[in-house]
Amino acid sequence: MVNPQLDELRLYTKELVTDSVEILKEYLSFPTISAQGTAIPETVEYVVKMVHDAGGEAQVLDNLGGNPVVYASFEAGEKGDDTKTLLFYNHYDVQPPDPLDEWNSEPFSPVIKDGVLFARGVADNKGDLVARLTAIKVLQKAGGGLPCNIKFLIEGEEEIGSPSLAPYLREYKELFKADACIWEFGGKDAEERINMVAGIKGMAYLELSCKGADIDMHSSVGAYVDNAAWRLVQALATMKNQENEILVEGFYEGIIPPTEEEKQAVQALPFDEEAVSKLYGLKRPLITAVKGQDPREAMVFHPTMTICGLVSGYTGDGTKTVLPKNAKAKIDCRLVPGQDPDHILECIKKHLQKHGFHDIEATLVNGQKAYRSNYKHPFVKHVIDTANEVYPAGTVLAPNSAGTGPMFEFGAQLQLPIVSTGVGWIQSKAHAPNESIRLEDFEQGIVHMAYMLSGFASALKETHESIEA
Repeated sequence: MVNPQLDELRLYTKELVTDSVEILKEYLSFPTISAQGTAIPETVEYVVKMVHDAGGEAQVLDNLGGNPVVYASFEAGEKGDDTKTLLFYNHYDVQPPDPLDEWNSEPFSPVIKDGVLFARGVADNKGDLVARLTAIKVLQKAGGGLPCNIKFLIEGEEEIGSPSLAPYLREYKELFKADACIWEFGGKDAEERINMVAGIKGMAYLELSCKGADIDMHSSVGAYVDNAAWRLVQALATMKNQENEILVEGFYEGIIPPTEEEKQAVQALPFDEEAVSKLYGLKRPLITAVKGQDPREAMVFHPTMTICGLVSGYTGDGTKTVLPKNAKAKIDCRLVPGQDPDHILECIKKHLQKHGFHDIEATLVNGQKAYRSNYKHPFVKHVIDTANEVYPAGTVLAPNSAGTGPMFEFGAQLQLPIVSTGVGWIQSKAHAPNESIRLEDFEQGIVHMAYMLSGFASALKETHESIEA
């Protein structure tokens, strides 16, 4: 079916996309690593410049601690509806590029090869921000100005768990007030369908530490001195068994069961076990295959407990016969609605005490609650419908992502529906070496955002009864 409006947006996008890619490449050249505190001021300055160049106003919020939050706003045009506002959430910080020797190019020197743009942060999340600002330029070029008010919250600590974001949301609640929100990420699966989510898992990121002595010792004293590394490993082994069942008492308390609609949505999600195994080079069968579970349900509805790292003693080349003085483990627990990070911490502390590991200290490094939007909200339907018109292979919408972000704070403070979509693809490799996006996906993402915005106000004029039906 011919859609003149969509064709016009594609045409204007085509005219602007080359310049946008150059802007994105410059943006990607900033090594904005929040974990290391690098390039923060200059990146913020460039983000403000991009907003101004797109015709918006920008305000840098930095009075509540942490890396600055950038607030950006664009007013509806003469033909637009200034009673409706869409909020975009993005972040300007990126993950460290390590291990550097696995990159095929310099992580902060963007390279285009065969239509694929490689750089740290291009998929997570700098590409999406530039695509959204370009969509605004497209709508302005199409004439009549913007169809609604548009706001951005662009933070700089997402990759370290957004520890400073909640105070900004509370303090500037009215500033960020909107009718709906488009979240930071999304991309195409192996079948070229655009994958979107209407929620996100929470997380309790913990550090467990055991100290056995003031100094490292010769390993020969292991005949009579306890080993902090063994002590920690034995404690970890009591928390999860070989069947991958979490054994911490109280861990599952408070979980809100999924609705029938959410269950049906998960059953419609695609999942190719063979493709997943090939993508990651897995050496063992999936946990869900061994347990006879549906991996889609596990991904969306089940909490997890993962050892992310273990550090103790000597880990360099060759040998060093040492009995380590201490040991540390990093653990993340991905949480589902109803679970509380602070409660998880207390459960683990009690578990360690109960099993005799009173000498192992557990601390909560970062905690975030899970969030799911109302599937019945007209905004959710609007995002899906417009995506289906833009993306030939169609769409997939999950109740929540398997990953984590500060979405709960947005839902709690701003009370609005949230859908996440973006310009990534199955090989984007976010957080890994050789992170990338395809330029064709970048262009399609611009078109979708422009098209979604063009009908946003009218989609939200559906009655309140339709939300509650």
